Amino acid sequence: MPALALKRRITGRAMTIQSMTGFARQEGVCGTLRWSWELRSVNGKGLDCRIRLPVGYDRLEPLVREALKNGFQRGSIQATLTLSREGQALQAVINQEAIDAIVKMMESLGDRIEAAPPRWDGLLNIRGVLELKEPDLDVETLEAEHEAILAGLALAISDLRATRLAEGEKIAAYVEGRIAEIHALAVRVDEDPSRSQAAIGKRLAEQVSLLLNNSAELDINRIHQEVAILAAKADLREEIDRLYAHVEASRRLIADTGPVGRKLDFLAQEFNREANTICSKSNAASVTANGLELKVIIDQFREQIQNLE
Repeated sequence: MPALALKRRITGRAMTIQSMTGFARQEGVCGTLRWSWELRSVNGKGLDCRIRLPVGYDRLEPLVREALKNGFQRGSIQATLTLSREGQALQAVINQEAIDAIVKMMESLGDRIEAAPPRWDGLLNIRGVLELKEPDLDVETLEAEHEAILAGLALAISDLRATRLAEGEKIAAYVEGRIAEIHALAVRVDEDPSRSQAAIGKRLAEQVSLLLNNSAELDINRIHQEVAILAAKADLREEIDRLYAHVEASRRLIADTGPVGRKLDFLAQEFNREANTICSKSNAASVTANGLELKVIIDQFREQIQNLE
């Protein structure tokens, strides 16, 4: 099968979210040849294709590699082709060059080592002297077999895509649940009573009053300046707004087509950064608790998106 035709067969539909794990097997018969493909896919930073072909079929490797690259963009994929031939006896072929080399070597050692003359049964047991090979096939038969093998590969790739898509849907549903929880926790932090200006002002006033009662030498103007700085640092508005923005970006990616794993991984880092800042700037136990819960949910989110293409 021409490479272009194989590419069209694999890329005929739109991409959608995929897992990077999956397995597929296809087998068939072409004349006396029985073939089978096994494709295994696991997580990978990029696309790593490992191809195992029987001896004599190396010419198919570029086409197999191109087909895998057209079908997938991420994952470590192992493609194994197994062949067997039925109804044709193997032919015994003697490697005459190997025989000549062995005999010549023994003759050169004859005057130094006493040994019985070589026997045929001993020579034939030497690796590489006797080979069993399939009968030679005509060009038309070979081309037909290669086309059948590549057609089977296209079916195996389609099946592997289907398993990766099915797994991707499950992961996407789980990830969407974690995104919803992140949004809910961001809302809880946003609406926490401790974040009101009145609550922040009251708490700071109590701390200032405590300082003034313990020392009469404090500069009241300087205290007011420090209070203003502390109030600004305690404000979580920017962190909460960024959490909302990251939630929307994550939802768009989940609904998008094509590989999104790396983009979601970047957003997971951004989620975690905002959660850490919320915990560090928190001025109430309730906000800290929500920030810590955010970190747990974000870890679950990030763990699952590692499986996405």
